[in-house]
Amino acid sequence: MIPSSHSTAYSNSVFRPKLLTTLRGYGWKDLASDALAGVIVGMIALPLAIAFGIASGVTPERGLVTAIVAGAVVSALGGSRVQIGGPTGAFVVIVYKIVEQHGVDGLTAATLMAGAILILMGIARLGAVIKFVPYPVTVGFTSGIAVVIFSSQIPDLLGLRTGPSPADFVAKWRLYLEHIGTLEPATVALAAACLAVIVFWPRVSRRVPGPIVAIVAASIVARRYHLPVETIGTRFGELPRGLPLPTLPLAGLARWRELIGPAFTIAMLGSIESLLSATVADSMIGGRHRSNTELIGQGFANLASAVFGGIPATGAIARTATNVKNGGRTPIAGIVHAATLLSIVLLFGRWAAAIPLCALAAILVVVCYHMSEWRSFKALLRAPKSDVAVLLVTFFLTVLVDLTVAV
Repeated sequence: MIPSSHSTAYSNSVFRPKLLTTLRGYGWKDLASDALAGVIVGMIALPLAIAFGIASGVTPERGLVTAIVAGAVVSALGGSRVQIGGPTGAFVVIVYKIVEQHGVDGLTAATLMAGAILILMGIARLGAVIKFVPYPVTVGFTSGIAVVIFSSQIPDLLGLRTGPSPADFVAKWRLYLEHIGTLEPATVALAAACLAVIVFWPRVSRRVPGPIVAIVAASIVARRYHLPVETIGTRFGELPRGLPLPTLPLAGLARWRELIGPAFTIAMLGSIESLLSATVADSMIGGRHRSNTELIGQGFANLASAVFGGIPATGAIARTATNVKNGGRTPIAGIVHAATLLSIVLLFGRWAAAIPLCALAAILVVVCYHMSEWRSFKALLRAPKSDVAVLLVTFFLTVLVDLTVAV
């Protein structure tokens, strides 16, 4: 029996992972429900992790490492019962910019510093403060990020031979128009077919994820008929079978002064998205997350992701909602999701090289549509002028200038 003073101290503690409290009275029925949800979410996370890695300007295995390592740590140490962690669309823009300006070592160093910042935010009990970020700001961010990610997928979606794309939004679209003559009909047709499968497959089955069906079918068709489409293998080679050894980016850390801005942006974006996701999950299960514990858990997840060569991670709203809808009720589901991804990489990783990039681009187009929150954006345009001004300034800064400036 724990003395009441110790019990009170624990209840007031800033770091109380949900895993420890949800396992009381945990039974086989709970395990079966969590395991099923975890496997389904793991299957959904596979194409998303690869796609987010490529869209972020790094190799696909870095996206997978993030989903596996950070996903496991978020579930083990976080403050939400059902949160699923991993790479998300919100980070694509900022990660791409950091890699472009500071290289992969710089990104790893910035992710390490962001993890430390998140832990300090949790210890300082700032979890409750994040919820006061104005709604027009979050909508402006997410809508702007969706537009930027969609724009980055146009070459892979249409098979354009543009070479490296400029960072500037307007210059990027000017380049696309200049190279529209290089459009590859086979790529367009395959991408359109993937989009149709992703959109309409839920009418056939909700147990088997549409994105998995799309990439498997696209890979088979492209290989069977020798379609002239670019694949993961032609651009990146085969994926490693397993996790890389942990390393520290000493070269990147030597430039910590110039990376503190990007690190702060990662931490702020991660804290907002993870707590927003946890709040959405609370409304679905009738629970209540521990915001400060969640920030600390997210901090450790980013530290672990960086050490294993991953990219920034946070709570993923869509995957968390999928977890809840499929019966996940404790952090065990999130741990199973990470284990499922690791198993797929170990057993089937060599076949990932056959996945067409246009199929991954199609998946991201659907992600961007849902991420855009266009209905909320449209509704906010009828709000008071001050809200409209905040919304539009945040949106256009994100699209036309830089996400760091917008933050």
